[in-house]
Amino acid sequence: MSITPLHEWNLAPAEAIALQKQLAVRLEREDRLDPVARIAGVDIGFEEGGDITRAAVVVLTWPELTLVEQVVHREPTRMPYVPGLLSFREIPAALAAFDRLAVRPELVMVDGHGIAHPRRLGVAAHLGLWLDLPTIGVAKSRLCGRYGELGEARGDWTPLLDRGETIGAVLRSRVGVKPLFISPGHRLCLDTALGWVVACLGRTKLPEPTRLADRLASRRGTMPETSSLGLDDIQ
Repeated sequence: MSITPLHEWNLAPAEAIALQKQLAVRLEREDRLDPVARIAGVDIGFEEGGDITRAAVVVLTWPELTLVEQVVHREPTRMPYVPGLLSFREIPAALAAFDRLAVRPELVMVDGHGIAHPRRLGVAAHLGLWLDLPTIGVAKSRLCGRYGELGEARGDWTPLLDRGETIGAVLRSRVGVKPLFISPGHRLCLDTALGWVVACLGRTKLPEPTRLADRLASRRGTMPETSSLGLDDIQ
């Protein structure tokens, strides 16, 4: 799929922080969502002590949640770890993976945060601006904010608050497990983002798009450096 460049990646930390503040005001926090036929799930991690960034992207049909395409891309990590700037380490590999997709999804779920970030530009939000697609952050841990008591039933949630602003939702996606931290990235409001995550839940903690991306990303050593598989390959 075609991706229009948004900015350069070779930035010093101070420059990256300044850019985050500029980009955060460009996020659309209301729904601008085309009819959804395909949902992508994204998981980004690191290998060899952080020297290699690994991005896995899966594409599922909606509402069947059938896997139709998957891509894994590995490349040298471009930026050292700096708290709050993780998207600058992760997104270049994710963009390379998206560039290899044969189909363009209408919605993207990312293993990470959307606006639930100190400068409101987590990896899901940042990626959404690059792709110009609606994105949702589905994180396993809290980066910032506070929340109150959360119910124990599947689907229970409570707002995630930071400096007087609601930046996400803390969701009980499965009984007896730790919650997920859901936040809109780009082109979605919180209610819509939360609704999509709940609609994509299966029998496990994670919604199907990020669950399958996480599973694909964990298959280290079983795929070439960059691989795109069609339906016949993955059935």
